[in-house]
This record gives sequence, C-alpha cells and structure tokens, in this order.
Amino acid sequence: MDIRVAAYGVIIEGAQILLAHWNEHGRSGWTLPGGGIDPGEDPAAAAVREIREETGFDAEIDGILGVDSFVIPADRRLSDDASGPLHAIRIVYRAHVTGGTLTYEQNGSTDYADWIALEQVPSLDRVSLVDVGLAYL
Repeated sequence: MDIRVAAYGVIIEGAQILLAHWNEHGRSGWTLPGGGIDPGEDPAAAAVREIREETGFDAEIDGILGVDSFVIPADRRLSDDASGPLHAIRIVYRAHVTGGTLTYEQNGSTDYADWIALEQVPSLDRVSLVDVGLAYL
C-alpha cells in the first residue's frame, strides 16, 4: 500500500473561502489549496508552500484543524502506474493571507484559484476535502 501525506489550508476572509480548482487525469473540482509534503518537509511549511504555488498568496498558519485519513482502493486510483491501494493522510490547517496576489498555478494539478462565497460552497463541484475542512471549524 502506498501512503501520501499532504497538507492544506482553510483560509476564510469575511464570508469567502479561498479555493483552488483541481484539474487532473480528466477529473476536476474545487479543493482546499495544498498538496503533498516533500520528503523531510515540515507539514505546516508544506501547506504554506502549496498555498503560494496554487493561489499566489503568502500565508501564515494559525493552527491545526485536524487530520483526515482514508484509503483509495487500487482500482479507483488516478495514477496509471498505481499497483495497489493508496492511504491518503491529509493534515488540515487554519491559515490567513499575509501578502501576494491571486495567480494561477502553472503546470500543476490546479488550474485556477478564487475567493468563493461560503454560501455558494454547497452548490460547487468540489472534492470531499472542502467539506472536511469546513467541518473542522
């Protein structure tokens, strides 16, 4: 079984949440900005790095909200070279923007980022991580 550990940020300003649009392997949906932790990288630093890469914003971590864990069966994995199930561990932080300008990731797994009204989230095409992150608040 493969294991992937990733870190994400829930960033809310007023009545809006900062989301990234995931678009990979023919599938897409809105997600929390974040992603995989590099070997030896601190999880909070990974969340800050990924937020910057996916949204253009500099962020500061306010604290950990929770850890989500689930297993993706081998036949549901998106990677063509996957040979077994994937244990996904997602560390979710509360964060806030400290600077930067909204920009979109180039050549990554997300293609767009935006501030979305919290009242619109239930009607979005989104990945389950958005609901997980909001449930931690």
